Amino acid sequence: MEYFERPAGGERAILVHLELKQHGQDEDLHEFELLAASADVQVLTIVTGSRQRPDARLYAGSGKVAEIAALVAELNAEVVLFNHALSPAQERNLESVLKCRVLDRTGLILDIFAQRARTHEGKLQVELAQLDHLSSRLVRGWTHLERQKGGIGLRGPGETQLETDRRLLRIRIENLKERLEKVRQTRAQGRAARQKAGMPTVSLVGYTNAGKSTLFNRLAGADVYADDRLFATLDPTLRRLNLDGIGPMVLADTVGFVRHLPHQLVDAFRATLEETAQADLLLHVVDAASADRDIHLRAVQAVLQEVGATAPVLLVYNKIDALADREPSIDCDDQGRPQAVWISARDNSGMNELLLAMQACLATPWEWLWLELPPQLARLRSRLYSLGVVEEEVTNEAGGCRLHVRIQTPDLAQWLVREGLTRADVVVDLDPAAA
Repeated sequence: MEYFERPAGGERAILVHLELKQHGQDEDLHEFELLAASADVQVLTIVTGSRQRPDARLYAGSGKVAEIAALVAELNAEVVLFNHALSPAQERNLESVLKCRVLDRTGLILDIFAQRARTHEGKLQVELAQLDHLSSRLVRGWTHLERQKGGIGLRGPGETQLETDRRLLRIRIENLKERLEKVRQTRAQGRAARQKAGMPTVSLVGYTNAGKSTLFNRLAGADVYADDRLFATLDPTLRRLNLDGIGPMVLADTVGFVRHLPHQLVDAFRATLEETAQADLLLHVVDAASADRDIHLRAVQAVLQEVGATAPVLLVYNKIDALADREPSIDCDDQGRPQAVWISARDNSGMNELLLAMQACLATPWEWLWLELPPQLARLRSRLYSLGVVEEEVTNEAGGCRLHVRIQTPDLAQWLVREGLTRADVVVDLDPAAA
């Protein structure tokens, strides 16, 4: 019976990055180094190479793997990190040859998330993602347990230890999903309450390390942890604030995205990402000084599409302090609607421009109207007065009234629906001067 236990992990790492000419992979080596640094890994050396396509057994060729094995022995490396997605079989084969722990890009990102989770919800989401990732790797990590339990007190129903582990894993995953579903329901109730109160939600989204948390702190006057590293923010943060020209609103800071974000993370963090999907406005924060700016834009747009986000998007080009001759400004389309804002959250420049653009994006249309209300609609009249939108009232002999109101179009539609009315039932075309 083969005996194979996974080697213990560690912080002394060798990075492996291969250029695949016919595979269409576009992983970035510099970003991989930043991921390793964010995981607090001590990088001993970086092994690079190129192939036409991945090797089915080892991903890298046998010669390259032998080179890596020699470096592992020479440098006393504890883990080898591949900047690629490895299959369970490839991970096992590499660990057998290299005699040390092997992690792929997804495993590294999951490890970073595990380190950063602070809230109960965040820990649940990370554990679900890790177990989902682990479920397909049990078979190669525990082959020494692929036998039935035996011995005094251990004679079971014929279930192998591997099958037991898989069953327990499924039970734990289902338990986590149920608990996260309760989180999702709680968040949905909070969103419903904010919508009922007419309070807009603005969500910060963007590539990791684009400066979302720094901008969040500027807008909300908060002290959310912000650092120049990937995935500095993991747990979502919501703040209620009152901005000039906008009024009360909720600002949400979310986890940063990355190219080829593991599906396990997208699924596990779906309860959190719904804050993004249901927002009234998305501030898409972009590192304006990054050479991969366009690639990062497309990566974020792909994740937003995956989670079903359909809210209007305002591009926020951050870090203009790193660009020469770029001043804070607003870019508008042909109709004068803001499309992008150029700012520096660190230097606190461009904040006025950003607020003006947010005001324009969140602006709700107002109307000046004359409403003809019969006596039976006294409840609607009372509600309009409580909203403070009535400018003038003219009564008639039948006990009804005409109200001159300044009201937001969605609010009017909402109250008319509650009364079972349409605009044509109460709105009259009357010049205020003739009232």
